[in-house]
Amino acid sequence: MAAKPNAEEKLICENRRARFDYEIDDTLEAGLQLMGSEVKAIRGGEASLSDSYGQVERNELYLCNAHIGAYKPAAAFSHLPIRKRKLLLHRVEIDRWAAKVKERGYSIVPLMMYFKDGRVKVKLGLGRGKTGLDRRDTIKDREAKREMDRAMRRR
Repeated sequence: MAAKPNAEEKLICENRRARFDYEIDDTLEAGLQLMGSEVKAIRGGEASLSDSYGQVERNELYLCNAHIGAYKPAAAFSHLPIRKRKLLLHRVEIDRWAAKVKERGYSIVPLMMYFKDGRVKVKLGLGRGKTGLDRRDTIKDREAKREMDRAMRRR
């Protein structure tokens, strides 16, 4: 199950499909470089992380395919809903993750987006894609846990 943000952190959106499709080995918190209209749209709940991913380009990490809807009052100076957004990380972290992605076949997957101290943060996961068999095992474990919980409630 995905870790929930702390009390001072406000959850914006969560990529629930990521933990089903990927086996997450490592997580990292990153800042997100945004325009003003994007922050306003996020505060209004216009964000989605489905089908988004992290990509390393020229020693920088970008969040691709993340959808942040339009902010209606800023229509004249609005942003593009889907564009590359720069992730703010330390150079050491970027280099370490870039090496793992390049050599070992890992993917950078955004797990959740939240506000922390008034700033938008993204929790990234370094994951390896699950095969069909792994997904079936995940479903079987989840069903067994549900059945045990039901049996415990009946008693």
